[in-house]
Amino acid sequence: MSTSPEAPRSYAESLRLFARASRVIPGGIYGHTSPALTVPGKFPNFATHAEGGRYWDADGNEFLDFMCGYGPIVLGYNHPEVEAAAEKQRRDGDCFNHPTEATVLLAERLAALTGLGWAVFGKNGSDMTTWAVQVAREFTGRKKILRVRGGYHGSHAWCSPGHGGIIPEDREHVHVFQWNDPDTLRDLLARHRGQVAALIASPYHHPAFGDSALPAPGFWATVEELCRRDGVLLICDDVRAGFRLHLGGSHQHFEFAPDLVCFSKALGNGHAISAAVGKAELKVAASRVFLTGSFWQGAVAMRAALATLEILERDDCISRMQRIGERFTAGLRAGAEKHGLRVNCSGPPAIPFMSFAADTGWQRQRDFCAEMARRGVFLHPHHNWFLCAAHTEADIDGALAAADAAFALVAAGEK
Repeated sequence: MSTSPEAPRSYAESLRLFARASRVIPGGIYGHTSPALTVPGKFPNFATHAEGGRYWDADGNEFLDFMCGYGPIVLGYNHPEVEAAAEKQRRDGDCFNHPTEATVLLAERLAALTGLGWAVFGKNGSDMTTWAVQVAREFTGRKKILRVRGGYHGSHAWCSPGHGGIIPEDREHVHVFQWNDPDTLRDLLARHRGQVAALIASPYHHPAFGDSALPAPGFWATVEELCRRDGVLLICDDVRAGFRLHLGGSHQHFEFAPDLVCFSKALGNGHAISAAVGKAELKVAASRVFLTGSFWQGAVAMRAALATLEILERDDCISRMQRIGERFTAGLRAGAEKHGLRVNCSGPPAIPFMSFAADTGWQRQRDFCAEMARRGVFLHPHHNWFLCAAHTEADIDGALAAADAAFALVAAGEK
């Protein structure tokens, strides 16, 4: 991978496709993959194919990918064993009048891995976080939900970061507290004692804009104690981090015991599947909360998930991503320092993020990520990044060489 300045990449076909999309799709590309959230004109808009830790866009540009489809690709794109398992099931069928054995096998596997009692399945994270909140309300007979300020739990009205179509009643019983600040949680619980059904939080804090924050020492122990004291169910939203920190769920990495855990993203290595796993005593209440979708028992994604979990365990992929991530972030810190820049590297090494100190307008961040894209390395300026088991030492070498050139240009722009 070249580290010398390159001519801007052509995104002509991406732009043509976006113009066509804008005529028939609201916003052209909506949600978290919208080009408005990256650096418009400096990033591709459409992809064509991928392999391992790389993907290609509609103009034929190749990228070393540190977003991994915003998290789902944990083993690498087009993993041969996962795709073989999926294809075998696809030949037999995917959508039936009934579940298949794969549903039972996957529920058993997740219950055993997490140390919880049962599992249900959907297609995306929002399905599961919203359903888990309903289960908590059914079990406790209470209405209120507590969540961390700036936390993301999906696109449904009670937690959506957007504004359109939301009415005040959607969030009437949802209250926020500060991450790593148990006193704000204590205040909320005191104010609404006997009314709180659940607290939902990610295992570590990853706001849409800004550095990630790991739990402070004792934070999760205090949260768990306060929830148990007040009869509040603890929901771990492990949609984003799941299976990159611990095979049994990130709660085992951070050593706390939730009542419900929600997974999606990495569970199927790119196949659409999500899961909620819960304690045995919640199973009756869970059975009373309606959960369905015509495609939610899809056998292909179930087989892909079973294969993904097997490979993650067999090949010790989580430890590998940890080591590669530590090397990547250490190299970024050293590269920035070499050019007189100060950066913050935050989050777990397998799910890292880097930002520039005192970059209040995010301009240095956007410039850096645009220069990385020009050199064939895909990073997001505002969203945390993801590593996968297909990333190699050579990939890290190439990314750090590209970063050296990008840091140099950012530093030159400040002089």
